[in-house]
Amino acid sequence: MPNFEWGPRDISAPVRKALRQVGAEKGLVLEDVQTGWVGAVLRTEKSGGLYLMVLEDARGRTKSFELGFGFLLEGEPVEVVPAVKSSAPTVQRTASGSVAVANQRARTARASRIWVEGKHDAELVEKVWGDDLRVEGIVVEPLHGVDDLAAAVRDFSPGPGRRLGILVDHLVPGSKESRIAAAAMAVPGAAANVLIVGHPYVDVWQAIKPHVIGLQAWPVVPRSEDWKTGILKGLGWPHRDHTDVAMGWKKLLGAVRTYADLEPTLLGRVEEVIDFLTVP
Repeated sequence: MPNFEWGPRDISAPVRKALRQVGAEKGLVLEDVQTGWVGAVLRTEKSGGLYLMVLEDARGRTKSFELGFGFLLEGEPVEVVPAVKSSAPTVQRTASGSVAVANQRARTARASRIWVEGKHDAELVEKVWGDDLRVEGIVVEPLHGVDDLAAAVRDFSPGPGRRLGILVDHLVPGSKESRIAAAAMAVPGAAANVLIVGHPYVDVWQAIKPHVIGLQAWPVVPRSEDWKTGILKGLGWPHRDHTDVAMGWKKLLGAVRTYADLEPTLLGRVEEVIDFLTVP
């Protein structure tokens, strides 16, 4: 006899959508909805019949969570499941996402260079793209400011086989930086041998996704205040002098693990510069 269900039913109730399942791969950054804890998967383990994962936050603290529901991946609710172990050889990748070349010796440095505005820019590029740049023989040099960029380009004497890729902070239309870039590109030899690109951020710190230190967004800094000082103050970190700024940057840079921790507006520009210097 057919088994019919009689009585009132709410046919307007939405159908529950199954969440996307993600494997608890090492390095995956997750947020626990209940506690707000944000951290990268350090390891998984089985205890008492339960699968647990250990999440490490930006300060190096760890906390264990049971796999399953209640986690966000870049804002998306997901179900975390045990990572699938593959019998195939694991492809090793660099921090930039490129396939790592085993036993590859660093190439002798080319004459071409990547110039960035300051020390922090150079350290961030090295952290993410260092392995790739050593394979290509490209050296990154900080300019410590771009006010005299045209003179620096002229002294470098760019030409075929001696190219420059320059990454400028806050390079937006109508800005002082855009006028400086235009003057530099007018230097003889620059037109075909110099590429100047930029990101829209006031400081390269802002090109790091705030989730690496457990934030949804960077603190808003008034125009009248030094950006780095304002950020440190907003984070509740020491901010009195250059030593505090250096320590704050060290902590922030230490939280960056791969290209996924950087904003696409920086990623694309750096990749563009590397291609310009390495593609014949």
